[in-house]
Amino acid sequence: MDDGDLQALESWVEPLIAKLGPAERRRLARHVARELRISQRERIKAQQNPDGSAYAPRAALRGQAGGIRRRAMFTRLRTARFLTMKAGPNAAAVAFLGRVARIAKVHQQGLRDRVEPGGPMHQYPRRELLGFTRADRERIRDSLIDHLT
Repeated sequence: MDDGDLQALESWVEPLIAKLGPAERRRLARHVARELRISQRERIKAQQNPDGSAYAPRAALRGQAGGIRRRAMFTRLRTARFLTMKAGPNAAAVAFLGRVARIAKVHQQGLRDRVEPGGPMHQYPRRELLGFTRADRERIRDSLIDHLT
């Protein structure tokens, strides 16, 4: 979902939400944030980018016979402890907290970082952990319509 789609959704929703009180907007934001967190968690579990493509596979290390490399990536990052939601009367957000936020940022943007503290540098491929899919946009729209009716 690009910025144009988000702005179109925002312009459509803004006059409708303006009629709600702060407590009701907060309740709606909490519901939307919860739905987004669930969908992001399921997409990370499926190892997919928001556009539906698969994550780039892990790089094999020389001399290592598999083990941890065969398991799915980001198993702990997708838990509620690290993938948090914030909701207020004016916004709903799903984000990573603490040290995992830096790890998620490196993978989200495909940056260069150390494999371990004091270890070698590695260029990580881009794996979009957070992002809107078409289904997310429809889920948000449906949640808003259900809440307003």
